[in-house]
Amino acid sequence: MGDKASAHPGAAGRATTAGHPTSVRNVVLVGHSGSGKTTLVEALALTAGAVNRARRVEDGQTVSDHDEIEHRQQRSVQLSLVPVEWDGVKINLLDTPGYADFVGELRAGLRAADAALFVVSAAQDAGSIAGATRAVWEECAAVGMPRAIVVTHLDTARTDYAELTRVCGRVLGDDDPDAVLPLYLPLYGPQGPDGHAPVTGLAGLLTRRLFDYASGARTESRPGDDRLPLIETARNRLIEGIIAESEDETLMDRYLGGEEIDVKTLIGDLERAVARGVFHPVLAAAPAADGAGQGLGTVELLDLVTRGFPTPPEREAPAVTTPDGAPRPTVGCDPRGPLVAEVIRTASDPYVGRVSLVRVFSGTLRPDETVHVSGHGAPGRDQGDREDHDVDERVGALSVPFGRHQHPVRECIAGDLVCVARLTRAETGDTLSAKDDPLVMEPWVMPDPLLPLAVAAHGKADEDKLSQGLARLVAEDPTMRLEQNPDTRQLVLWCLGEAQREVALERLQSRYGVRVDAVPYRVSLRETFGERAVGRGRHVKQSGGHGQFAICEIEVDPLPPGAGIEFVDEVVGGSVPRPFIPSVEKGVRAQAARGVVAGHPLVDIRITLRDGKAHSVDSSDAAFQTAGALALREAAREAVIHLLEPVVTVRVLVPDDFVGPVMSDLSGRRGRVVGTEQAAPGRTLVRAEVPEIEIGRYAVDLRSLSHGAGQFSRSYARHEPMPQRVADRMREQSQNGL
Repeated sequence: MGDKASAHPGAAGRATTAGHPTSVRNVVLVGHSGSGKTTLVEALALTAGAVNRARRVEDGQTVSDHDEIEHRQQRSVQLSLVPVEWDGVKINLLDTPGYADFVGELRAGLRAADAALFVVSAAQDAGSIAGATRAVWEECAAVGMPRAIVVTHLDTARTDYAELTRVCGRVLGDDDPDAVLPLYLPLYGPQGPDGHAPVTGLAGLLTRRLFDYASGARTESRPGDDRLPLIETARNRLIEGIIAESEDETLMDRYLGGEEIDVKTLIGDLERAVARGVFHPVLAAAPAADGAGQGLGTVELLDLVTRGFPTPPEREAPAVTTPDGAPRPTVGCDPRGPLVAEVIRTASDPYVGRVSLVRVFSGTLRPDETVHVSGHGAPGRDQGDREDHDVDERVGALSVPFGRHQHPVRECIAGDLVCVARLTRAETGDTLSAKDDPLVMEPWVMPDPLLPLAVAAHGKADEDKLSQGLARLVAEDPTMRLEQNPDTRQLVLWCLGEAQREVALERLQSRYGVRVDAVPYRVSLRETFGERAVGRGRHVKQSGGHGQFAICEIEVDPLPPGAGIEFVDEVVGGSVPRPFIPSVEKGVRAQAARGVVAGHPLVDIRITLRDGKAHSVDSSDAAFQTAGALALREAAREAVIHLLEPVVTVRVLVPDDFVGPVMSDLSGRRGRVVGTEQAAPGRTLVRAEVPEIEIGRYAVDLRSLSHGAGQFSRSYARHEPMPQRVADRMREQSQNGL
């Protein structure tokens, strides 16, 4: 592997279609933000002949980062597909954002891929590998997805490739550090005045060949080369690691017996171990310094992808069922089989309309044919009143994306990816299948958005477009959720983090022409009586003609939490005529819904109607409703009113090293830790009850506290009285209209 000349004969340029599933490789690039994924995609596209010059992220001209928001922020915010061709194989490179707010795009890439390249920057702290990257690595390991590691930014000062590979083996080795070993060692030139040595080439450990970065020449390492001992030490460890994962049980005995194992045999075993997901090679890569020549390690990486990563038929497709849940046999990756495809991502184009990125798992997808759309909606989430997707729909034009350009194709076979225009009803996670044999693929899990963003239309012109714009935004990104809060009457967009929130606001304005204002998010507070109280409501008006007369006396008692509102009639002697008693109840319940102090609903009380007066002519239903409301307000003026706040049960999953800081932080939020338990090796689940008002930004704060390795969920527990100092502050804010 990696013995090709710099002018590779397979560099046929941009790939559009594949002739057979075995000539496709679907590869997702995973890594921390700033690790160099987009730059690596650009370098691979250049080596494969898909572009004639590698562009920089800073210039906003890379193939995969083609959105205007990405240009301004100089980082990826969405999944991007860049197909290239190498040795007659179409490689679908799926570039994913590295920032945690856009993990939905990452999960979409994982769903579409058959293998993963984990991009690790030598310039970043090696400890960052143990955070979010490790969580994704474990997720891939759970489904047996083949993985390789690519080290970038080797030219940065104070980088230590050997130490970084050891950290990768320790952190990502699946309990076997020898399953993560380098295939190549970088070669360094003389140390410069800035304190670091430039990377001049690579040494192939299996082949003992040296690649000169500047000239592109490949030569054999010779005795006397002062780098040879280092190469041989790493080579022996690599061979032992490959043999340990080999399916040939006699190979280790032959090696330990002193037999020289043929390089072709080692390469074959290496490729099979990588494809099975049991061995994870480490490679080094860097773009060409001038943006035009061949980059460091890109040929070797493309060779690994084409020869070591599995073909789509070698990976089992997700389980399928009928729309009513009946299980069906797993589909095979056969272009002549029944159509089963899945919408991986949904986007809107200002000229084309909705564009769906689709992975075809079985059959062949063609334009203008009618398919059945069915699914679960936003993956892994209860949809409630979500619109039914059990419909037939006509497929629009098919195309293969390359940056902002779309190249039309006539069909897409099993194992490949394609963009479909004008699927107006299909959303991310939906299944496309034959209309006479509808199927649904097993859903993929999406994180629950837990950062609230309350929005309001900026002006009158935006009000009419607001709901439609938000609905389209949520349809494109299932990691966002839209809520119309009935208590606070706020429109809330739930996001994963601040970066996603900012992108959502910008897209609303630039893509859908909707300007919105972010307003302070309000939690659903309640009020209740802290003691028994009495109130008298007197509504008497006479201004000529028919007057209004109603008097009622009530008694209010507090009830246990969750009891709601009880109304009891204990009038004797007919002081309040029987027809008007429901009117009093209606009036006090309406006032309770409006609140009696700070405008929050009144709960958990018993209202007893004791006495009252009526007039034979002037009493009416409306008069007694008003009197009932006045009586409740008067009772509240003479009583202690508690402000109740929602308390949520929080479950925080963090590495053991962060348990102490997490528990201390929760206590600082007026939380009560109710228990901890070991959830997995090295990870602890912390359970706590925390006032909702204290965790509005917890999605952001936990990420910072745990270095991106923590995650949490929340569920409503109950309402309980808030401390007096907090209640006073909330009442003041309510009076000021905040």
